[in-house]
Amino acid sequence: MAHYSSSTDEIAADTARLLAVLSYFTIIGWLISLFCYGKNRCPLLRFHLRQSLGLILLFAVFSVVPLVGWLATVVLFVFWCIAVCHAYNQNKTPLPYVGDRFQRYFDFID
Repeated sequence: MAHYSSSTDEIAADTARLLAVLSYFTIIGWLISLFCYGKNRCPLLRFHLRQSLGLILLFAVFSVVPLVGWLATVVLFVFWCIAVCHAYNQNKTPLPYVGDRFQRYFDFID
């Protein structure tokens, strides 16, 4: 019979990674992650909460703009895929062109 042990730091890191990935899946996932962030103030989660909020807002704005907005949502989908991969790998790499702005504009998530 195998005995598994894990430290509190590993559990906290896994929880932060799960919540960071969850934050990219709709506004409901973002709200769940934000609520749990209050209990687990992790820099990784804070970073991805800001990135995902920016993507969610850009998706909302561009989805109502005809033609150009639809093409922009394709680019945003690629950014979303990149961001989810970064969250899963526990990287704090900002998205191209917009990621640094998201970190500045959404600094109220602290």
